[in-house]
Amino acid sequence: MFFNSFVFFFFLLLVLPVFYLLRRQQHRAVWLLVASYVFYGYWDWRFCSLLLVSTVVDFLVGRAMHASEDPGRRKRLLWLSCSVNLGILGFFKYFNFFVDSIQATAASLGLGVDFLHLNIVLPVGISFYTFQTMSYTIDIYRRRLEPTDSWTDFALFVSFFPQLVAGPIERARNLLPQIARLGRPTRTQVEEGLTLLVLGYFKKVAVGDAAGRIVDHVFGQPDLYRSPELLAALVLFAVQIYADFSGYSNIARGLAKLLGLELMKNFEQPYLAANITEFWRRWHISLSSWLRDYLYISLGGNRRGDGRTYVNLMTTMLLGGLWHGAAWTFVVWGGLHGLYLAAHKMILGERKVADRFVWRGPASLVRWVLSVAATNVLVLLTWLFFRATSFDQAWYFLDSFVHWETSALAGRFLGITLSFVGMVVLLDALEYFSRSHVWPLRLPRGVAAGMGAAAMVVVLLYMATTEPMPFVYFQF
Repeated sequence: MFFNSFVFFFFLLLVLPVFYLLRRQQHRAVWLLVASYVFYGYWDWRFCSLLLVSTVVDFLVGRAMHASEDPGRRKRLLWLSCSVNLGILGFFKYFNFFVDSIQATAASLGLGVDFLHLNIVLPVGISFYTFQTMSYTIDIYRRRLEPTDSWTDFALFVSFFPQLVAGPIERARNLLPQIARLGRPTRTQVEEGLTLLVLGYFKKVAVGDAAGRIVDHVFGQPDLYRSPELLAALVLFAVQIYADFSGYSNIARGLAKLLGLELMKNFEQPYLAANITEFWRRWHISLSSWLRDYLYISLGGNRRGDGRTYVNLMTTMLLGGLWHGAAWTFVVWGGLHGLYLAAHKMILGERKVADRFVWRGPASLVRWVLSVAATNVLVLLTWLFFRATSFDQAWYFLDSFVHWETSALAGRFLGITLSFVGMVVLLDALEYFSRSHVWPLRLPRGVAAGMGAAAMVVVLLYMATTEPMPFVYFQF
Protein backbone atom coordinates (compact mmCIF):
# COMPACT_ATOMS: atom_id res chain seq x y z
CA MET A 1 0.00 0.00 0.00
CA PHE A 2 1.15 3.52 -0.70
CA PHE A 3 1.84 6.00 2.10
CA ASN A 4 -0.09 8.56 0.05
CA SER A 5 -3.35 6.61 0.12
CA PHE A 6 -6.37 6.58 2.40
CA VAL A 7 -5.96 2.81 2.79
CA PHE A 8 -2.66 3.46 4.54
CA PHE A 9 -4.31 5.99 6.86
CA PHE A 10 -6.84 3.33 7.90
CA PHE A 11 -3.95 0.90 8.38
CA LEU A 12 -2.28 3.37 10.77
CA LEU A 13 -5.54 3.91 12.66
CA LEU A 14 -5.36 0.22 13.58
CA VAL A 15 -1.61 -0.20 14.07
CA LEU A 16 -0.84 2.81 16.29
CA PRO A 17 -3.56 2.43 18.99
CA VAL A 18 -2.84 -1.26 19.47
CA PHE A 19 0.90 -0.54 19.66
CA TYR A 20 0.35 2.08 22.37
CA LEU A 21 -1.90 -0.27 24.38
CA LEU A 22 0.66 -3.08 24.49
CA ARG A 23 2.99 -2.92 27.47
CA ARG A 24 5.74 -5.48 26.84
CA GLN A 25 8.52 -5.06 24.31
CA GLN A 26 8.02 -8.57 22.91
CA HIS A 27 4.34 -7.95 22.27
CA ARG A 28 5.03 -4.61 20.57
CA ALA A 29 7.70 -6.19 18.38
CA VAL A 30 5.40 -9.05 17.36
CA TRP A 31 2.59 -6.61 16.57
CA LEU A 32 4.82 -4.43 14.39
CA LEU A 33 6.22 -7.52 12.68
CA VAL A 34 2.71 -8.70 11.79
CA ALA A 35 1.78 -5.18 10.63
CA SER A 36 4.93 -5.00 8.49
CA TYR A 37 4.14 -8.27 6.71
CA VAL A 38 0.54 -7.17 6.15
CA PHE A 39 1.84 -3.87 4.75
CA TYR A 40 4.27 -5.62 2.39
CA GLY A 41 1.84 -8.38 1.46
CA TYR A 42 -0.78 -5.84 0.41
CA TRP A 43 0.95 -5.58 -2.99
CA ASP A 44 1.44 -9.33 -3.45
CA TRP A 45 1.46 -11.74 -0.51
CA ARG A 46 3.73 -14.15 -2.38
CA PHE A 47 6.69 -11.77 -2.07
CA CYS A 48 6.52 -12.10 1.72
CA SER A 49 8.21 -15.48 1.20
CA LEU A 50 11.29 -13.77 -0.28
CA LEU A 51 11.44 -11.42 2.70
CA LEU A 52 11.14 -14.41 5.03
CA VAL A 53 13.90 -16.37 3.26
CA SER A 54 16.39 -13.49 3.57
CA THR A 55 15.44 -13.04 7.22
CA VAL A 56 15.82 -16.71 8.20
CA VAL A 57 19.08 -17.21 6.27
CA ASP A 58 20.80 -14.13 7.68
CA PHE A 59 19.58 -14.71 11.23
CA LEU A 60 21.02 -18.25 11.21
CA VAL A 61 24.18 -17.23 9.35
CA GLY A 62 24.80 -14.38 11.79
CA ARG A 63 24.58 -16.66 14.82
CA ALA A 64 26.73 -19.38 13.24
CA MET A 65 29.34 -16.88 12.09
CA HIS A 66 29.60 -15.29 15.54
CA ALA A 67 29.99 -18.70 17.21
CA SER A 68 32.82 -19.79 14.88
CA GLU A 69 36.52 -18.92 15.22
CA ASP A 70 37.44 -20.66 11.97
CA PRO A 71 38.23 -17.95 9.37
CA GLY A 72 37.41 -20.30 6.51
CA ARG A 73 34.03 -21.25 7.93
CA ARG A 74 33.20 -17.61 8.68
CA LYS A 75 34.02 -16.64 5.10
CA ARG A 76 31.91 -19.49 3.69
CA LEU A 77 28.98 -18.39 5.83
CA LEU A 78 29.36 -14.83 4.58
CA TRP A 79 29.39 -16.09 0.98
CA LEU A 80 26.23 -18.07 1.72
CA SER A 81 24.46 -14.94 2.96
CA CYS A 82 25.62 -12.85 0.00
CA SER A 83 24.81 -15.60 -2.51
CA VAL A 84 21.25 -16.07 -1.24
CA ASN A 85 20.48 -12.36 -1.03
CA LEU A 86 22.17 -11.30 -4.25
CA GLY A 87 20.86 -14.41 -6.00
CA ILE A 88 17.27 -13.49 -5.21
CA LEU A 89 17.90 -9.85 -6.13
CA GLY A 90 19.73 -10.79 -9.32
CA PHE A 91 17.06 -13.17 -10.55
CA PHE A 92 14.08 -10.90 -9.99
CA LYS A 93 15.75 -7.66 -11.02
CA TYR A 94 18.39 -8.51 -13.60
CA PHE A 95 17.55 -11.85 -15.29
CA ASN A 96 15.72 -10.39 -18.28
CA PHE A 97 18.13 -7.43 -18.41
CA PHE A 98 21.15 -9.67 -18.97
CA VAL A 99 19.23 -11.95 -21.34
CA ASP A 100 18.20 -8.95 -23.45
CA SER A 101 21.76 -7.57 -23.40
CA ILE A 102 23.24 -10.88 -24.57
CA GLN A 103 20.62 -11.22 -27.28
CA ALA A 104 21.21 -7.65 -28.52
CA THR A 105 24.98 -8.23 -28.62
CA ALA A 106 24.55 -11.47 -30.53
CA ALA A 107 22.19 -9.82 -33.01
CA SER A 108 24.73 -7.05 -33.68
CA LEU A 109 27.25 -9.78 -34.58
CA GLY A 110 24.80 -11.39 -36.97
CA LEU A 111 23.99 -14.29 -34.68
CA GLY A 112 20.39 -15.37 -34.33
CA VAL A 113 20.21 -16.25 -30.65
CA ASP A 114 16.88 -16.70 -28.93
CA PHE A 115 16.89 -16.82 -25.12
CA LEU A 116 14.18 -17.71 -22.69
CA HIS A 117 12.31 -14.67 -21.36
CA LEU A 118 10.38 -14.90 -18.13
CA ASN A 119 7.48 -12.75 -17.06
CA ILE A 120 9.10 -11.63 -13.80
CA VAL A 121 7.43 -9.11 -11.49
CA LEU A 122 9.93 -7.07 -9.48
CA PRO A 123 9.15 -7.26 -5.75
CA VAL A 124 8.68 -3.81 -4.24
CA GLY A 125 11.71 -2.53 -2.32
CA ILE A 126 13.80 -5.67 -2.82
CA SER A 127 17.01 -3.68 -3.33
CA PHE A 128 16.51 -1.84 -0.05
CA TYR A 129 15.87 -4.73 2.30
CA THR A 130 18.51 -6.87 0.56
CA PHE A 131 21.23 -4.30 1.30
CA GLN A 132 19.90 -3.81 4.81
CA THR A 133 20.03 -7.48 5.80
CA MET A 134 23.40 -7.99 4.05
CA SER A 135 24.95 -5.22 6.14
CA TYR A 136 24.02 -7.25 9.24
CA THR A 137 26.02 -10.34 8.24
CA ILE A 138 28.93 -8.29 6.87
CA ASP A 139 29.23 -6.35 10.14
CA ILE A 140 29.20 -9.61 12.12
CA TYR A 141 31.90 -11.00 9.82
CA ARG A 142 34.00 -7.89 10.42
CA ARG A 143 33.37 -8.30 14.17
CA ARG A 144 31.75 -4.90 14.41
CA LEU A 145 28.44 -6.32 15.59
CA GLU A 146 27.15 -9.12 17.77
CA PRO A 147 24.09 -11.00 16.48
CA THR A 148 20.76 -10.67 18.22
CA ASP A 149 19.31 -13.69 20.02
CA SER A 150 15.76 -12.63 19.20
CA TRP A 151 14.43 -13.81 15.85
CA THR A 152 11.43 -11.49 16.25
CA ASP A 153 13.65 -8.45 16.75
CA PHE A 154 15.76 -9.34 13.71
CA ALA A 155 12.72 -10.05 11.55
CA LEU A 156 11.32 -6.65 12.51
CA PHE A 157 14.67 -5.01 11.71
CA VAL A 158 14.48 -6.44 8.17
CA SER A 159 10.77 -5.77 7.57
CA PHE A 160 10.01 -2.59 9.58
CA PHE A 161 7.22 -1.14 7.44
CA PRO A 162 8.01 2.62 7.55
CA GLN A 163 11.33 2.08 5.76
CA LEU A 164 10.90 -1.36 4.23
CA VAL A 165 10.24 -0.46 0.61
CA ALA A 166 12.33 2.70 0.05
CA GLY A 167 14.69 3.12 2.97
CA PRO A 168 16.55 4.61 4.65
CA ILE A 169 18.79 1.53 4.47
CA GLU A 170 19.35 1.13 8.19
CA ARG A 171 22.33 -0.46 9.94
CA ALA A 172 21.68 -3.14 12.53
CA ARG A 173 23.88 -1.41 15.11
CA ASN A 174 21.53 1.59 15.00
CA LEU A 175 18.09 -0.01 14.73
CA LEU A 176 18.38 -3.38 16.50
CA PRO A 177 19.24 -1.94 19.95
CA GLN A 178 16.23 0.38 19.65
CA ILE A 179 13.96 -2.53 18.77
CA ALA A 180 15.30 -4.48 21.76
CA ARG A 181 14.01 -1.76 24.09
CA LEU A 182 10.92 -0.88 22.05
CA GLY A 183 8.60 1.33 24.06
CA ARG A 184 6.21 4.22 23.77
CA PRO A 185 7.48 7.39 22.08
CA THR A 186 8.41 10.46 24.09
CA ARG A 187 6.51 13.71 23.71
CA THR A 188 9.42 15.14 21.72
CA GLN A 189 9.32 12.17 19.36
CA VAL A 190 5.58 12.59 18.81
CA GLU A 191 5.96 16.30 18.04
CA GLU A 192 8.91 15.74 15.71
CA GLY A 193 7.20 12.73 14.12
CA LEU A 194 4.04 14.64 13.29
CA THR A 195 6.10 17.53 11.92
CA LEU A 196 8.10 15.21 9.67
CA LEU A 197 4.89 13.56 8.48
CA VAL A 198 3.32 16.87 7.48
CA LEU A 199 6.46 18.09 5.71
CA GLY A 200 6.92 14.70 4.04
CA TYR A 201 3.37 14.49 2.76
CA PHE A 202 3.49 18.06 1.49
CA LYS A 203 6.74 17.37 -0.38
CA LYS A 204 5.52 14.09 -1.82
CA VAL A 205 1.94 14.97 -2.74
CA ALA A 206 1.78 18.73 -3.28
CA VAL A 207 5.22 19.06 -4.90
CA GLY A 208 6.44 15.67 -6.13
CA ASP A 209 3.17 14.25 -7.47
CA ALA A 210 2.06 17.54 -9.02
CA ALA A 211 5.38 17.96 -10.81
CA GLY A 212 5.48 14.29 -11.71
CA ARG A 213 2.24 14.40 -13.66
CA ILE A 214 3.71 17.06 -15.96
CA VAL A 215 6.94 15.09 -16.27
CA ASP A 216 5.14 11.88 -17.18
CA HIS A 217 3.08 13.66 -19.84
CA VAL A 218 6.09 15.26 -21.55
CA PHE A 219 8.38 12.21 -21.32
CA GLY A 220 5.49 10.05 -22.51
CA GLN A 221 5.13 12.04 -25.76
CA PRO A 222 8.30 14.16 -26.18
CA ASP A 223 7.76 14.57 -29.93
CA LEU A 224 4.76 16.83 -29.17
CA TYR A 225 6.98 19.40 -27.44
CA ARG A 226 9.86 21.71 -28.27
CA SER A 227 13.04 22.66 -26.47
CA PRO A 228 11.63 24.87 -23.66
CA GLU A 229 9.02 22.30 -22.62
CA LEU A 230 11.54 19.44 -22.77
CA LEU A 231 14.03 21.35 -20.60
CA ALA A 232 11.23 22.28 -18.20
CA ALA A 233 10.24 18.61 -17.93
CA LEU A 234 13.81 17.63 -17.09
CA VAL A 235 14.07 20.30 -14.39
CA LEU A 236 10.67 19.26 -13.04
CA PHE A 237 11.88 15.66 -12.87
CA ALA A 238 14.79 16.83 -10.71
CA VAL A 239 12.16 18.46 -8.49
CA GLN A 240 9.90 15.41 -8.57
CA ILE A 241 12.47 12.78 -7.64
CA TYR A 242 13.84 14.89 -4.79
CA ALA A 243 10.44 15.90 -3.38
CA ASP A 244 9.17 12.35 -3.82
CA PHE A 245 12.11 10.55 -2.21
CA SER A 246 12.97 13.06 0.51
CA GLY A 247 9.24 13.29 1.25
CA TYR A 248 9.11 9.50 1.63
CA SER A 249 12.14 9.59 3.92
CA ASN A 250 10.49 12.27 6.07
CA ILE A 251 7.33 10.18 6.32
CA ALA A 252 9.35 7.06 7.22
CA ARG A 253 11.27 8.91 9.93
CA GLY A 254 8.08 10.50 11.22
CA LEU A 255 6.26 7.17 11.46
CA ALA A 256 9.24 5.61 13.20
CA LYS A 257 9.29 8.40 15.79
CA LEU A 258 5.59 7.77 16.51
CA LEU A 259 6.66 4.19 17.28
CA GLY A 260 9.53 5.29 19.50
CA LEU A 261 12.31 4.58 16.97
CA GLU A 262 14.88 6.86 15.34
CA LEU A 263 15.83 6.32 11.69
CA MET A 264 18.82 7.99 10.08
CA LYS A 265 18.49 11.07 7.88
CA ASN A 266 18.50 10.19 4.21
CA PHE A 267 18.65 13.69 2.72
CA GLU A 268 20.37 16.90 3.79
CA GLN A 269 19.42 19.51 1.17
CA PRO A 270 21.48 18.01 -1.70
CA TYR A 271 20.53 20.67 -4.25
CA LEU A 272 22.34 23.23 -2.09
CA ALA A 273 25.60 21.30 -2.42
CA ALA A 274 28.48 23.33 -3.85
CA ASN A 275 30.23 20.35 -5.49
CA ILE A 276 29.52 16.78 -6.53
CA THR A 277 31.24 15.21 -3.52
CA GLU A 278 29.10 17.27 -1.17
CA PHE A 279 26.04 16.35 -3.23
CA TRP A 280 26.63 12.65 -2.56
CA ARG A 281 27.09 13.33 1.13
CA ARG A 282 23.61 14.88 1.10
CA TRP A 283 21.69 12.74 -1.43
CA HIS A 284 20.36 9.29 -0.44
CA ILE A 285 22.79 9.22 2.48
CA SER A 286 21.94 5.68 3.55
CA LEU A 287 22.82 4.26 0.10
CA SER A 288 25.92 6.39 -0.48
CA SER A 289 27.28 5.48 2.96
CA TRP A 290 26.42 1.79 2.34
CA LEU A 291 28.29 1.81 -0.97
CA ARG A 292 31.23 3.56 0.70
CA ASP A 293 31.44 1.20 3.70
CA TYR A 294 30.71 -2.14 2.03
CA LEU A 295 31.90 -1.67 -1.57
CA TYR A 296 34.27 1.28 -2.04
CA ILE A 297 36.36 0.53 1.09
CA SER A 298 36.31 -3.21 0.32
CA LEU A 299 37.77 -2.44 -3.11
CA GLY A 300 40.60 -0.56 -1.44
CA GLY A 301 39.11 2.91 -1.16
CA ASN A 302 41.81 5.56 -1.50
CA ARG A 303 44.53 3.46 0.14
CA ARG A 304 46.23 2.20 -3.03
CA GLY A 305 47.16 5.33 -4.91
CA ASP A 306 45.29 7.87 -7.01
CA GLY A 307 44.77 5.65 -10.05
CA ARG A 308 43.19 2.85 -8.05
CA THR A 309 41.09 5.38 -6.15
CA TYR A 310 39.56 6.66 -9.40
CA VAL A 311 38.88 3.08 -10.55
CA ASN A 312 37.23 2.28 -7.22
CA LEU A 313 35.05 5.39 -7.44
CA MET A 314 33.97 4.54 -10.95
CA THR A 315 33.28 0.88 -10.09
CA THR A 316 31.24 1.88 -7.05
CA MET A 317 29.11 4.37 -8.95
CA LEU A 318 28.59 2.05 -11.93
CA LEU A 319 27.29 -0.65 -9.60
CA GLY A 320 25.30 2.01 -7.75
CA GLY A 321 23.68 2.94 -11.06
CA LEU A 322 22.85 -0.69 -11.79
CA TRP A 323 21.39 -1.00 -8.27
CA HIS A 324 18.85 1.65 -9.22
CA GLY A 325 17.53 -0.15 -12.25
CA ALA A 326 18.14 -2.93 -14.75
CA ALA A 327 18.86 -0.71 -17.76
CA TRP A 328 21.96 0.67 -19.41
CA THR A 329 20.64 4.20 -18.94
CA PHE A 330 21.08 3.72 -15.17
CA VAL A 331 24.62 2.49 -15.76
CA VAL A 332 25.36 5.69 -17.70
CA TRP A 333 23.82 7.71 -14.86
CA GLY A 334 26.15 6.01 -12.39
CA GLY A 335 29.12 6.31 -14.75
CA LEU A 336 28.66 10.06 -15.14
CA HIS A 337 28.59 10.47 -11.38
CA GLY A 338 31.71 8.31 -11.13
CA LEU A 339 33.48 10.57 -13.62
CA TYR A 340 32.33 13.67 -11.74
CA LEU A 341 33.56 12.30 -8.40
CA ALA A 342 36.91 11.18 -9.82
CA ALA A 343 37.46 14.54 -11.54
CA HIS A 344 36.54 16.46 -8.39
CA LYS A 345 38.88 14.33 -6.28
CA MET A 346 41.65 14.94 -8.80
CA ILE A 347 41.08 18.71 -8.64
CA LEU A 348 40.63 18.74 -4.87
CA GLY A 349 43.86 16.92 -4.04
CA GLU A 350 44.45 16.79 -0.30
CA ARG A 351 41.99 19.57 0.50
CA LYS A 352 38.82 18.72 2.38
CA VAL A 353 35.29 19.40 1.18
CA ALA A 354 33.44 22.05 3.19
CA ASP A 355 30.24 20.84 4.84
CA ARG A 356 28.18 23.96 4.09
CA PHE A 357 28.29 27.62 3.18
CA VAL A 358 30.18 29.93 5.54
CA TRP A 359 29.69 33.69 5.18
CA ARG A 360 32.98 35.47 4.54
CA GLY A 361 31.61 38.47 2.72
CA PRO A 362 29.65 39.07 -0.51
CA ALA A 363 32.31 37.42 -2.66
CA SER A 364 31.95 34.15 -0.76
CA LEU A 365 28.20 34.18 -1.35
CA VAL A 366 28.67 34.75 -5.09
CA ARG A 367 31.19 31.88 -5.31
CA TRP A 368 28.85 29.60 -3.39
CA VAL A 369 25.83 30.43 -5.58
CA LEU A 370 27.84 29.86 -8.77
CA SER A 371 29.23 26.58 -7.41
CA VAL A 372 25.75 25.37 -6.44
CA ALA A 373 24.42 26.32 -9.89
CA ALA A 374 27.27 24.50 -11.68
CA THR A 375 26.78 21.38 -9.54
CA ASN A 376 23.07 21.32 -10.31
CA VAL A 377 23.69 21.62 -14.05
CA LEU A 378 25.96 18.56 -13.90
CA VAL A 379 23.44 16.62 -11.83
CA LEU A 380 20.61 17.67 -14.16
CA LEU A 381 22.42 16.08 -17.10
CA THR A 382 22.59 12.77 -15.24
CA TRP A 383 18.87 12.93 -14.37
CA LEU A 384 18.10 12.80 -18.09
CA PHE A 385 19.55 9.27 -18.34
CA PHE A 386 17.89 8.31 -15.05
CA ARG A 387 14.43 9.29 -16.33
CA ALA A 388 14.70 8.49 -20.04
CA THR A 389 13.14 5.21 -21.09
CA SER A 390 15.87 4.61 -23.69
CA PHE A 391 19.05 6.09 -25.12
CA ASP A 392 17.06 7.25 -28.15
CA GLN A 393 14.83 9.33 -25.91
CA ALA A 394 17.84 10.76 -24.06
CA TRP A 395 19.49 11.74 -27.38
CA TYR A 396 16.22 13.33 -28.52
CA PHE A 397 16.22 15.57 -25.47
CA LEU A 398 19.91 16.43 -25.82
CA ASP A 399 19.50 17.22 -29.50
CA SER A 400 16.61 19.56 -28.70
CA PHE A 401 18.78 21.40 -26.19
CA VAL A 402 21.64 21.80 -28.67
CA HIS A 403 19.40 22.77 -31.59
CA TRP A 404 17.16 25.07 -29.60
CA GLU A 405 13.68 25.78 -30.94
CA THR A 406 11.47 28.25 -29.14
CA SER A 407 7.80 27.66 -28.42
CA ALA A 408 4.65 29.60 -27.70
CA LEU A 409 4.36 27.59 -24.47
CA ALA A 410 7.81 28.64 -23.22
CA GLY A 411 6.49 31.35 -20.89
CA ARG A 412 3.87 29.08 -19.34
CA PHE A 413 6.32 26.25 -18.72
CA LEU A 414 8.88 28.69 -17.33
CA GLY A 415 6.34 29.95 -14.80
CA ILE A 416 5.34 26.43 -13.77
CA THR A 417 8.97 25.33 -13.42
CA LEU A 418 10.00 28.37 -11.38
CA SER A 419 7.04 27.82 -9.05
CA PHE A 420 8.07 24.25 -8.25
CA VAL A 421 11.77 25.08 -8.02
CA GLY A 422 10.91 27.98 -5.72
CA MET A 423 8.98 25.69 -3.35
CA VAL A 424 11.88 23.24 -3.14
CA VAL A 425 14.46 25.99 -2.63
CA LEU A 426 12.34 27.59 0.10
CA LEU A 427 11.84 24.30 1.98
CA ASP A 428 15.52 23.41 1.65
CA ALA A 429 16.74 26.85 2.66
CA LEU A 430 14.66 26.71 5.83
CA GLU A 431 16.20 23.34 6.71
CA TYR A 432 19.71 24.32 5.59
CA PHE A 433 20.06 27.55 7.54
CA SER A 434 18.14 26.34 10.61
CA ARG A 435 20.08 23.03 10.53
CA SER A 436 16.87 21.25 11.43
CA HIS A 437 14.42 19.02 9.58
CA VAL A 438 11.73 19.97 12.10
CA TRP A 439 12.18 23.75 11.85
CA PRO A 440 8.42 24.49 12.29
CA LEU A 441 8.79 23.47 15.94
CA ARG A 442 10.92 26.56 16.47
CA LEU A 443 7.97 28.76 15.52
CA PRO A 444 5.24 29.78 17.98
CA ARG A 445 3.04 26.74 18.62
CA GLY A 446 -0.08 28.33 17.12
CA VAL A 447 1.75 29.36 13.95
CA ALA A 448 3.28 25.90 13.51
CA ALA A 449 -0.08 24.18 14.09
CA GLY A 450 -1.80 26.48 11.60
CA MET A 451 0.85 25.89 8.94
CA GLY A 452 0.68 22.14 9.49
CA ALA A 453 -3.11 22.07 9.29
CA ALA A 454 -3.11 24.14 6.09
CA ALA A 455 -0.47 21.90 4.49
CA MET A 456 -2.45 18.75 5.32
CA VAL A 457 -5.67 20.24 3.95
CA VAL A 458 -3.86 20.82 0.65
CA VAL A 459 -2.49 17.27 0.74
CA LEU A 460 -5.82 15.62 1.54
CA LEU A 461 -7.69 17.63 -1.11
CA TYR A 462 -5.12 16.63 -3.70
CA MET A 463 -5.29 12.97 -2.63
CA ALA A 464 -9.09 13.01 -2.74
CA THR A 465 -9.19 14.30 -6.31
CA THR A 466 -6.36 12.30 -7.90
CA GLU A 467 -5.10 8.74 -8.09
CA PRO A 468 -2.09 8.12 -5.80
CA MET A 469 1.22 8.19 -7.65
CA PRO A 470 3.70 5.47 -6.66
CA PHE A 471 6.92 6.60 -5.05
CA VAL A 472 9.65 6.76 -7.68
CA TYR A 473 12.03 4.58 -5.66
CA PHE A 474 9.45 1.81 -5.14
CA GLN A 475 10.63 0.40 -8.48
CA PHE A 476 14.10 -0.15 -7.04
